[in-house]
Amino acid sequence: MTASATRRRAVVTGAARGIGAAVAARLAKDGVDVLVTDLDGAAAARTAAAIGARSAPLDVTDPDAVQELLGAGTYDILVNNAGCDDFGWFTETTPQRWRHVLAVNVEGVLACTRAVLPAMQQARYGRIVTVTSEAGRIGSKGNAVYAAAKAAVIGFGKSIARENARYGITVNCVAPGPTETPMVQAIRDSGPHGERMLTAMIAGTQLGRLGTAEEIAAGVCFLASPEASYVTAETLGVSGGMGLGG
Repeated sequence: MTASATRRRAVVTGAARGIGAAVAARLAKDGVDVLVTDLDGAAAARTAAAIGARSAPLDVTDPDAVQELLGAGTYDILVNNAGCDDFGWFTETTPQRWRHVLAVNVEGVLACTRAVLPAMQQARYGRIVTVTSEAGRIGSKGNAVYAAAKAAVIGFGKSIARENARYGITVNCVAPGPTETPMVQAIRDSGPHGERMLTAMIAGTQLGRLGTAEEIAAGVCFLASPEASYVTAETLGVSGGMGLGG
């Protein structure tokens, strides 16, 4: 059986706002049965109600909670979107701060992927899309640990794609550039250093502007679609040409 035989089911992590909310909305508009998850359960419920989806609170850094929620169901699509950043020069950060960034951005992806894979393998169908970042491919000043985490999930995705191609499961990443989201607003709010950082990020794109959550969602939803059946182990840059450099 393939996903085309029944209504597709998807889970999107970190979907209360920003890119995750845009992905969930687009999937729901396409007729997918969407589970909106987020650490902020109340915000997830509001987002889900607005798009006719279901919701559940979820801390992706808690493997037991992830397994309890996602392992009990069958999903055709997993969008690993939950993420966080902690801006600052590397020498000013601490191991405690590193561990939080790595736990959300890396361990959360591992936990969610592990939870949904057995059912996908049994169904012999699946689409796993992880929202990474161009920072994971080209680096980023003031974001060393975040960049390391996003590079890690690209490598993880390629490995899981190799392991699961025989089951008809594709695994891909989308690498946004600077995008108008709450995370970017946090950069603005961090003061003059944040404004300079954001200006430099925008200057690094070929299009010279911030992206929108809906533009990122378009790339994610393509890779999550049945039509993307011959695309796996790829990282799609949706970043205004940021990866080209100057």
